[in-house]
Amino acid sequence: MTTVVRRATRWNRPLMVLVSVMAVLGVVAVVGILVDPRVLTGATIWLKPFKFAVSFVLYGATLAWMLSLLPRRSRAVERAVVVIVAVAVVENAWIVGQVIRGQTSHYNSTTPLNIVLVASMGAAIMFLFFAHLVIGIVVLIQRIPDRVAATAVGWGLGLSLLGMLAAVPMVLPMQDPGIEGIGGAHSVGVPDGGPGLPIVGWSTTGGDLRIGHFVGLHALQALPILAILLSRFATRLDERTRARLLVVAGGAYGVLTVLLTWQALREQPLLRPDAVTLAAVAALVVATATATGLVLARRRRPELALAA
Repeated sequence: MTTVVRRATRWNRPLMVLVSVMAVLGVVAVVGILVDPRVLTGATIWLKPFKFAVSFVLYGATLAWMLSLLPRRSRAVERAVVVIVAVAVVENAWIVGQVIRGQTSHYNSTTPLNIVLVASMGAAIMFLFFAHLVIGIVVLIQRIPDRVAATAVGWGLGLSLLGMLAAVPMVLPMQDPGIEGIGGAHSVGVPDGGPGLPIVGWSTTGGDLRIGHFVGLHALQALPILAILLSRFATRLDERTRARLLVVAGGAYGVLTVLLTWQALREQPLLRPDAVTLAAVAALVVATATATGLVLARRRRPELALAA
C-alpha cells in the first residue's frame, strides 16, 4: 500500500497537490456538516463543499494516473493541468466563501457581487472544459501503448466532456424559476431544495439535471475500472477483444448519460420513469447485450492467437 501511495505522488505533482488540498477541504466540510446547523436550499450548508471536494479528489487522482500512462512529456498537457488546478481552487474557494456568507454559490444573482462571481465562474468552467479537451486530444495523438488502457482513457476523457455538457441546461433560460435573484436550477418541474435522495440530493418529485452530469463525469473512473477488471478477470480474452468490449461499454455509457439528461428534462424523477423511459432503457440493454455478444463471438481463441 505504501508503495502504491509513493508511486501515486509522482504521477503529476500539480494534480496530486490539488487532490491533497481537496481531501483537506473534504474533512473541513464534514466537520462543518456536523457542527454547523445552517440549512440552504433544503440541505446542510456544508454539503455542497463536501461533494465538490470529493469530486475533485476523484477527478484529480484519476487524471493524474491517466497522464502517467503517456509515453512522453507534453507541454500542452502541462499547461492544461495548470488551468484545471487553478479553476478547481478558485471554484472551491468561491463555494466555501459563499457558505461562510450564508449564500448559495450557483444561480445567485441577488447582488452585483454575486452576479460577477457567477459570471466569472461560468467563464472559468469553460476554461476547464477546453483544458480537459486539450488533454483528450493529446492522449489520442500520443497513443498509450497498452491498447486496453488507451481505450479506457480515451472513452473516459470523452464521456466526462459529455458529462460537463450535460450541465449546460441548468443555466439556460428555460431553467429560470421566476424567483428574484435566482438565474438557473438543477431541478426540472419542481423548485430546487425539495425532497431528494440521501447524500446526492437528487429530486424525488421532479427531474434533476445533476444526474446525467454526475454519471457522465464519472465515466473518467468507470471505464478505467472496467478495463482493470477485464484485464484481471477476463485473461482468456485477447487484448483486441477487451478493447472492443470497452468500446461497447463506452457507447452504452454515453447513451445512458444522454438518456438520464433527457429523462430529467421531461420532469421525471430518477426512480419514477414512465413507459417511454423504461422502453428506452430496455432498448439500450438489448443493444448493449447484442453488441457484447457479437464481440465475444468474434474473439480470437487463445490457441489461434499463439499460432498467429
